Amino acid sequence: MEIAIQPIRQEDIYRLWEIGFSKPKEWMTWNAPYFKEKNIYTYEEFLQLSFYHSESFYGVYANQHLVGSVSYYWENKETKWLEIGGVIYDENYWNQSIGSKALSLLITHIFVTFPDLEHIGLTTFSKNQRMMACALKIGMMQEACIRKVRYWNGVYYDSVKYGILREEWEKIEDNYG
Repeated sequence: MEIAIQPIRQEDIYRLWEIGFSKPKEWMTWNAPYFKEKNIYTYEEFLQLSFYHSESFYGVYANQHLVGSVSYYWENKETKWLEIGGVIYDENYWNQSIGSKALSLLITHIFVTFPDLEHIGLTTFSKNQRMMACALKIGMMQEACIRKVRYWNGVYYDSVKYGILREEWEKIEDNYG
């Protein structure tokens, strides 16, 4: 299966809404649900949003078919603290290593785009075992575990932080290149 990341194509905006934001979806229970962000929109509301047009947001395409997204954000741009994340919205594409391949592509893209960046981080919560396994699979290291700081549905979870340095990523890429 060919996996690619790219800006969302105009013709894929409806599909992005449909697979990700049109009604309650399973991915929403894993993607920081404790923040209580609004994730469900009418299509008209969704068209008014701008996040999917951001230069830091990419569609994940499996055989040229939109299945999810990856993105990055600056925790602190002045100190060059950047974090990444990703979601495979379409459950039919779960457990196929698409997320790990997409995050790997994003990491390479970020290190090329920001040549002075030395570290990329990823933060999740301890209930999200898939994301934790994905981070380790692509070569990130667990850097922190802040215990019982994510309270959701009556349960405390840990906030778990992963990271990779440029030099570590270059070694991983050399092994596959």
